[in-house]
Amino acid sequence: MPVSLSVEELVEAAKRLTPEERKRLVRALIKPLDEGKYEIAELRGLGKEIWHDQDAQEYLGRERDAWER
Repeated sequence: MPVSLSVEELVEAAKRLTPEERKRLVRALIKPLDEGKYEIAELRGLGKEIWHDQDAQEYLGRERDAWER
């Protein structure tokens, strides 16, 4: 049966850890939050097939015209 602790109990228990153990705990808690995030460089070229035959100046011109309506 899993043990269930409150956040306050976890914080108190963490205070008894060594500094190195606290670092390991923080890394273990943060790692799942980082999953699914990308470095900006990893996004380079994403969706380029959508724009491959689109002239940038024509596209911007149409967008600007739409704003003025």
